Order: sequence, then C-alpha cells, then structure tokens
Amino acid sequence: MIIPFENVSSNLISKLKKGIFIYPTDTIYGIGCDAENKSLVKKIREIKNRDNGAFSVIAPSINWILENCETDKKQIEKYLPGPYTLILKKNKKEFLSHVSENEFLGVRIPNHEFTKLLQKIQKPIITTSVNLRSEKPANNIAEINPKIIEQVKIIIDAGELSGKPSTLIKGEEKIKR
Repeated sequence: MIIPFENVSSNLISKLKKGIFIYPTDTIYGIGCDAENKSLVKKIREIKNRDNGAFSVIAPSINWILENCETDKKQIEKYLPGPYTLILKKNKKEFLSHVSENEFLGVRIPNHEFTKLLQKIQKPIITTSVNLRSEKPANNIAEINPKIIEQVKIIIDAGELSGKPSTLIKGEEKIKR
C-alpha cells in the first residue's frame, strides 16, 4: 500500500510498529522496522540479501542517544537532525547486538517531517537504504526494486528526495562510504 506523505496520519503508527516499511528521510528512501524486533530485523536482512553488517537506527530522541551511547549533547546537536549518521560507541556492547554486532551503533535523526511521526513510536527504527547492494539508492518510489516492494506492506511516498546517502561521522571525522 503506497501512502502519499501528505495523507499520513498518526493512525499509521500502530501499523508501523508491527511491520517493515519503506519511508523517506532527508536524503534517500529507507527500509525499516522496530529495531528491537529481532525477527523483523532478520527479515530486512533477507530482503536486502545482507547476512551481516551493521544497520543504523533512527533514534526516538536525543535522550535515547545519551542513555545508550557514549556521546554528549553538544555533538548530537551539531549534526542532528540532519543528513548525518553518527557512529557512536554503545554503552553496552550487547545493546541491539542483532542490529550491530560490534561496540558501535550508527544513529540518525533525519531532518524530515516523517521522522517526527516515527519518533512517536518511541523505539529505535532500522534505517538502511532500500536498494540492494549493487543498486544505487532510491530518490523516488519508482526507483525501488520491485522484488523489495512486493515484500513490504507500507510505502510512504514523499516524492523526489536529494539522493545522497547520509554522511557518516565518527568522532569529528567524516568517513567515506
């Protein structure tokens, strides 16, 4: 079901909690789910043909980041919300280990109105590009691989996006993708 962004309502939140969905960020389209739901995270790995490797999350709040990662409010506010993914050390290595097996976690708060709705779920949300590894990121719904679309129930269409993946930041260093 494709839902134009302007028709998204808070009624959608309960559906987003329970499934995998495609959504806009301030950069490209992503595919996500409740990051605490191990079976849904596993399903995203299957959809993307990605057995391992870390995923990033959209944080439900700045306080959530401060509670779960080693950082300070000043660093967070310098980059978020915005087109950045902060690579932060987790307070506990086992935290969200099914999302990122190592001691780091990529954290985002995209500067997009849809993010405000996602944050109402009050859980971290998987954020990974909706393309397969060999494909370029999707700037619009038409560019998404049909094999991915057929496995997702909800698609939020916000039209054309910038098309540039988020910039990775670790400490104060920008990391090349």
